[in-house]
Amino acid sequence: MTTYNDLIVEHRGAVSWLYLNRPQALNAISMGCMRELRDALIALRDREETRVIVLSGKGRGFCAGADLGGALPDRTAPPSPEPDFLALGSAMEEVLNNLEKPVIAAVNGVAAGGGLELALMCDFIVAAETAKIGDAHSNFGALPGGGATVRLPRVIGVNRARYLMFSGELLLAPELVSWGLVSKVWPPESFENETQKLAEKLAAKSPLGLKHMKRLLTQSLDIPMDVALHNEKLTASEYMRSHDAAEGGRAFMEKRAPQFKGY
Repeated sequence: MTTYNDLIVEHRGAVSWLYLNRPQALNAISMGCMRELRDALIALRDREETRVIVLSGKGRGFCAGADLGGALPDRTAPPSPEPDFLALGSAMEEVLNNLEKPVIAAVNGVAAGGGLELALMCDFIVAAETAKIGDAHSNFGALPGGGATVRLPRVIGVNRARYLMFSGELLLAPELVSWGLVSKVWPPESFENETQKLAEKLAAKSPLGLKHMKRLLTQSLDIPMDVALHNEKLTASEYMRSHDAAEGGRAFMEKRAPQFKGY
């Protein structure tokens, strides 16, 4: 198993936890961490036993954003062929955005700036009741580069997105449930156990069915409704011929738990 400097990977049955592990920096993402994050996501993408991925952080923070000491370019340095921080982030984001498996952002503590952007790249966010979440770019004279100006208004609406981004405030997770940003909150002492239970519930579903749902949901945001509805019908027709669809029907009739295979 691969050993990382800034990450920890733990497999718990069909659920794999991917932790940012720079607790002394509230898991701010360095250049090296960004490279490792991409590599770890690829490994989990290709691991057949993993059906659900949970992204979280060690210590008091989920992710405090980019490590500003390493993210800002050196204006005095000569041009370099090496990728800069934004290029590394784009490479990681491409892998995360194209994962066919469900990815849960488990926000255990502070999620600010790039940390919020990382959480928004996941399928949905759950959080500890004590977690503080917001977009802090404006506090440091920075601009988002990980999709906040695109994803945040789609999730919470443009006016609330303006408020979070312009003010730089961090709000407690329970308040953000009503905004639609956070799906579930639990007390910090039971947070990981409850998240694991939720992830196991997802892992028991048809991997093929969830893959299709995830793709259709993502596509529907960017195409006309009639096209999206047509795509849904075509996909449903195809899926009905799968093993998992047949197994779901048999399990319902036989009053037992289905055993999905992903094909």
